[in-house]
Amino acid sequence: MILETTKDDYARLMLGLGPRDLDLADTPIAPPAIIEMLAGVADGVWATFSPASWLIVESGEVVGLCSVTRPPKHGVVDIGYGVAPSRQGRGHAGRAVGDIVAWARQCADVTALTAETSTTNLASQRVLSRNGFVQAGERLDEQDGPLICWRCPTA
Repeated sequence: MILETTKDDYARLMLGLGPRDLDLADTPIAPPAIIEMLAGVADGVWATFSPASWLIVESGEVVGLCSVTRPPKHGVVDIGYGVAPSRQGRGHAGRAVGDIVAWARQCADVTALTAETSTTNLASQRVLSRNGFVQAGERLDEQDGPLICWRCPTA
């Protein structure tokens, strides 16, 4: 299940605390600096669009995050996601991305979702493919290396 995040959720995550009445996985979703960076990205998105991100929750436990990575342009919403290492391989990301696709299909102003994966991240490629994303190209990122660009029409 996904729950739309709040600023308080990020503040608690940065302190290593579970937001709301939720527990955290036994391994962090991401290091505090990454959570802080994601909170900043969410702030930028919230300025013009909502939701900016979602908690990925399973059995009362926050196991990951999914974020809109930049303010949408022309109805296209770019997403990124991550799951705590100890919770990977259990279908959490796939269910979360499926929930976001379902949300996007109900939003008249969202025409497509996009995402990027490393060319070596086969698990993430399967998550996107199983949720209706198709490969739309490739690009080379200075920090992340070769990436596959994905697109899922929603309108």
